[in-house]
Order: sequence, then structure tokens, then C-alpha cells
Amino acid sequence: MYNQMETEMRGAEMPEVKSRPKQLDGKTFKMATGCGSIYITMNFNEGKPFEVFAKLGKSGGCSACHTEALTRAISIGLRAGVPLEEYYDHMKDIQCNNPTVSEGENIKSCPDAIAKVMKQFIKEVEK
Repeated sequence: MYNQMETEMRGAEMPEVKSRPKQLDGKTFKMATGCGSIYITMNFNEGKPFEVFAKLGKSGGCSACHTEALTRAISIGLRAGVPLEEYYDHMKDIQCNNPTVSEGENIKSCPDAIAKVMKQFIKEVEK
């Protein structure tokens, strides 16, 4: 019902959100953030980024739920065809009140850490 109303309001077709296959290939990265270690997994389908997961190490609460919500939203967009570069451009350099340095690189926030992993994947795909 909601999707039909949304389509009528916008006057355009909603993009198809692909369903998740039973198995995907991916890579997981660990990065330090001001909230603790974050583990970011990027999965691929047919050679394209398909979903993102991020788990903050031992922390819970607001940071963890915001990170989970962010990666769920990114995954929906990726499944609908939004390019990974679009997310990277909007998330890079987001600053929180507790930045850190990881392996000589400034990590300004959890979204910035996720963007940095996206940038690594973009470079790998270009190769």
C-alpha cells in the first residue's frame, strides 16, 4: 500500500530492490574509531557491491544502533542500484566528537570509517 501511494505521489516507478541470494562473497575490515573497533563487511553480487554490515566491537547503545541503521539503509540502496560512490561522497569526512587515528589515517567518525572502506572497495573494483 505504501509503495503504491509513494509511486502515485512521485509519479515515477520505484526502483526494484533485489532480494538477497543465499550466499554472497565479501570482505571484512577492522578499523579503530572513537567508539571502539568497527568491523565493516562489504558483500558483492555479480561483481557489484550489494550490502554492507558494520558491527562496533564491544559497544552497544546508540552508536551501535545508528551504525546498524545506516548500513541497512545503504544496503537497500545498493540493492536498488545506487552506486557505492554516491554513499562514499556523502559519508566521507563526517566528524563526531571523538575522532581517532588508525594506522596513520584520521578516522573522524563511524560513518567516515565506513566511507574509507567503501573507497578501498571502489579502488579494488577499478583494478
